[in-house]
Amino acid sequence: MDILMIKGRWQEIRDKLKAMFADLTESDLRYEQGKDDRLIGQIQIRLGKSRDEVIALIRSL
Repeated sequence: MDILMIKGRWQEIRDKLKAMFADLTESDLRYEQGKDDRLIGQIQIRLGKSRDEVIALIRSL
């Protein structure tokens, strides 16, 4: 949560990510409080992007 600061907005961000990247599944985008690293890692794997790229993408939404 500290890294992404997404609490309360995750539903909106998740929907935008799903619209942008059809490869992302519900499981990939499941946010659990305190498990930001798992979330970022799943998105990294699916999109083939670096950790910094994923964080920048999420923050831009």
